[in-house]
Amino acid sequence: MAKSYRPVLRDQPMLLSVDMREWLPADHLVWFVLDTVDVLDVSEFERGRGLGGVGAPGYDPRMLLGLLIYGYCHGVRSSRQVERLCHTDIAFRVLCAQDVPDHATLARFRAQHQDAFADLFSQVLMIAGRAGLARFGTVAIDGTKIPANASIDANRGQAWFAEQAMTMIAEAEHADAIENARADQGPDVDGDRMPPGLVDRSHRTERIREAARQLAERHRRLDEQDHARDTAARERLARSQAGLPVVGCIPKGPHHLAEARAHLAREIRDHQAKLDRRAAIIASGKKPMGAPPVPTEQHSRIIRARRVVAAAEQAAQAHAEAASDSPGAAFKHRKPKNLPSVVVNTTDPDSRIMPTRKGFLQGYNAQIAVSADQIIVAVALGQSTNDQACFVPMMHAAQQAAAHLHTLTDNDEHLIGTVLADAGYAADANLTAPGPDRLIALGKGRDQSKAAAHEPAHRLPPPHATARQVMQHRLRTDSGRALYKRRGATVEPAIGNLKAVLGRFSRRGLNAALGELQLAASAFNLMKIYRAAST
Repeated sequence: MAKSYRPVLRDQPMLLSVDMREWLPADHLVWFVLDTVDVLDVSEFERGRGLGGVGAPGYDPRMLLGLLIYGYCHGVRSSRQVERLCHTDIAFRVLCAQDVPDHATLARFRAQHQDAFADLFSQVLMIAGRAGLARFGTVAIDGTKIPANASIDANRGQAWFAEQAMTMIAEAEHADAIENARADQGPDVDGDRMPPGLVDRSHRTERIREAARQLAERHRRLDEQDHARDTAARERLARSQAGLPVVGCIPKGPHHLAEARAHLAREIRDHQAKLDRRAAIIASGKKPMGAPPVPTEQHSRIIRARRVVAAAEQAAQAHAEAASDSPGAAFKHRKPKNLPSVVVNTTDPDSRIMPTRKGFLQGYNAQIAVSADQIIVAVALGQSTNDQACFVPMMHAAQQAAAHLHTLTDNDEHLIGTVLADAGYAADANLTAPGPDRLIALGKGRDQSKAAAHEPAHRLPPPHATARQVMQHRLRTDSGRALYKRRGATVEPAIGNLKAVLGRFSRRGLNAALGELQLAASAFNLMKIYRAAST
C-alpha cells in the first residue's frame, strides 16, 4: 500500500499538443461528425452568405452545422450553452477550432436555415443506407407529443383578444399623438425616436395578432361545421317526420328531441300496420301465417324508442335551465365565453393543447416512422391530437425514402415489407388505402393478445369480410401476432431516445419546430450510424 497520494500540481506549467487530432481519441464521436459534415452538400446552408464583400469574414457554415449536430447528439440545444462549452469542452473546442462563435450567431444560423434541415435529414438517411442500415422489412409508425416553447397558461379566448385589440388601438393612438406633437415642435437632437416604453422588442404584439387571426380562423371553421351539422340534422328530421327510414344515431342538438319523437311515431305506425294487416286477414276468414305480433306497448323497438325520447326530454329540460341562467347558451356545442373551449396560445400561436397519459401539455404532435434497425426514415409535425389522419402521409413518406435508397444502393432490404401501427391509427381509410402491407391494431394490446390466445385464427378470413374483419382475423394468427410484436420494440425505444435529444422545442412556430425536429432526427440517425460503425 502506498504511503501517500498522487501529487495534485495545478500550478505545474504544461503545454497541450499542437495538433488538435491528439486531443481526443481517434474513435471519438466528434471526428465522425466532422467527417460526415465534410461530405454533406451544404449549399442550402451557404445560400445567402455572400463572400467577396467588405467587412469581417463570417463563420464557416460547416463549422456551425457541426456544432449544432454535435450539440443535439448530446441533448444540448441552447445556443448559449453551446457557446459556453466551446470554451470549456475539448470536443466543442475541436469542432469550432477554438474560434468560438457567440450564441447569437448560432441562434441566427439555426433560424435562417430551418428549411434546410429537411435536406440534411435526407442526406443523413442516404449515408445510413449506404452503410447497410435502414432495413425496411418492417416500418413502425407512431406519434408522440413534444412540448413547445410556450406555457399552457398563455392560452386565451376570444374575449381576451378583443380586450387586447382595444389596448393596441389605444397605444397606437398614443404613439400617433406623440409623433404629431414632435412634428409640430420640429426635429430634436435625438431624432424622431419613439420612447423606449412604446418599442416592442419581444414581438409580443405580432404574436398576439397572429394568435387572434388563428383564433378567428378556428371559430370560422367551427361555425361552418356547426352549420353543416345543423343542415344535416334538419334534413334527417324532415325525412323522419315524413315517415322515411333514417340510418344512424340521432345527432345531438336542437333537433334531437323532435327526431326522437318522430322516430317513436314511425315505429308505432309500422307496428300498428302489422297488427292491422293481421286483423284484416282474420276478418276475411283466412288463417294468418307466423306467430302473432306482440302488443304495441311490449314491442322492443318501441320500448327502446320511448327510452330515447325520455332521455331527449331530460336533456332538453337541462338545456332550458341552462338557457335561463345564460341566455343563448342552450344547445351550444362550445362552452360559454367565461370558460372558452377554443383558445390560442399567445407565446406560440401554432402550438396546441395536447392530451397525454400524464395530463395536458402545450406542444405539437410529432409523427415518426422507424425502420427495423431503429433508423428514423420519416418525421412530420402536426397540430391535431388525433393520429388517424397521419398514417397515410407517413406511410407514403416511408415509401419514398425506401424507393430513393433502393435506387442508390440496389439493396432489397430497402424495400418496405410491412407497416406496423397501433390502435390510434385504426380507421377504415387507413386499412384500405393503397400502399404496402400493413398491420394496424384494432384495440388495446391486452385485449388483442387475449383474443389471439383464446380464439386463434388458422384459416383464411371469410370471402366477404370487411377490411376491419380481415385485419382482426390476421392479428389472431400466429404470424400476424409475432409480426405485430415488433412494433413496440422498434418505434418506442426510438421515440424515447429521440425525446432524450429533443425533450422540448427551442424554437416557436410550426415550421421552425419541424426544422428542429428534423435536425434532432438527423443527430439521432448519426448516433446510430456511429455506434453501428464502432461495433
